[in-house]
Amino acid sequence: MIQTFDVVVIGAGIAGASIAAEIAAHRTVLIAEAEEHPGYHTTGRSAAFWEECYGGPDVLPLTRGSGPWFRERGFLSDRGALYLARAQDASLIDDFFGRFEQSGADAALIDRPRLESMVPGLAPEWDRAIHQPRCADIDVAAVHQHYLASARERGTTIACGRRFRSAERSKGLWRLQFDKGDAVQAGIIVNSAGAWADDVAQRCGASPLGIRPYRRTVAQLRTDPPPPSDLPLCLDISGDFYFKPESGKVWLSPHDEIPSEACDAVPDEIDVARAIDRFGKVVNWQVLALEHKWAGLRSFAPDRLPVYGFDRRVDGLFWFAGQGGFGIQTAPAAARLGAQLLLDAPCDAMTEALDTALYSPARFTPAAV
Repeated sequence: MIQTFDVVVIGAGIAGASIAAEIAAHRTVLIAEAEEHPGYHTTGRSAAFWEECYGGPDVLPLTRGSGPWFRERGFLSDRGALYLARAQDASLIDDFFGRFEQSGADAALIDRPRLESMVPGLAPEWDRAIHQPRCADIDVAAVHQHYLASARERGTTIACGRRFRSAERSKGLWRLQFDKGDAVQAGIIVNSAGAWADDVAQRCGASPLGIRPYRRTVAQLRTDPPPPSDLPLCLDISGDFYFKPESGKVWLSPHDEIPSEACDAVPDEIDVARAIDRFGKVVNWQVLALEHKWAGLRSFAPDRLPVYGFDRRVDGLFWFAGQGGFGIQTAPAAARLGAQLLLDAPCDAMTEALDTALYSPARFTPAAV
């Protein structure tokens, strides 16, 4: 006899795990994960920070709404962030403050003397920065495991190695086929497949929304001197790099966004070299070794905002995707909002300030894809 669930969630990364945990208290849930382990792709390759302005003003409410949840459970460690700038970047600083003026973000312009005390060996031309004291490191693995454990405790079945192949809907139920294992039935499919979200939608008979994956590269460096343990997250206001300390090493990215197929992403040597070259123009630290490098896929809808809600044309298909590089730092509020939309439940303190229309798939039309 075919097994039936109320909801099947496609994908066991942070998106799928978090929304499953929120739904599971109210519905029977199966998480179907293509890989042999949850979080193999983007979730397991995160640069692991919570920065309230990352993603822009319309993502900030999700990030800020998630902050108390993270802090209450001990998943954040204070770090602080600096958007580093030079004289020629004055207009970018003005634009930053203009965009976030009404957001409630905690940000202040600081000068070179203050910078020198925070970033030793900083090159002279970097003479100003926007300081964001609330930025923090996230224990990504612990957050992900928390959600998986919570989902299991609430009765969720997690099936790995179950790559989704197709789904057909009849009489209010989906029949889902996988490349391994038996077919299952469900009333609702949650599309939390990350870089594969448009592909999953098409396999359900829905139109793609134009969610595109982009490769992001990170390198781990051993430097002399090693980075101070209290070094803030340092980002280029022009968007050309970011770096942070991690266990005595430097995690460095060229802040690349390279269009990619949905795949098991690997770093390109050019992007790693570009990152190291840019790093050498910011601080005078010697790079002793490139110890590790990796890449992940960040998936964006055309307007770079996440997509949460039921498909406009295909009954029983719920989108929970397009979370770019901010999926982890927004996970608590996003999952709570997603569950409320799916269950037709009222907002609560975490979600009452969110504008659901910003994230609805209904904002897209065929002409916009």
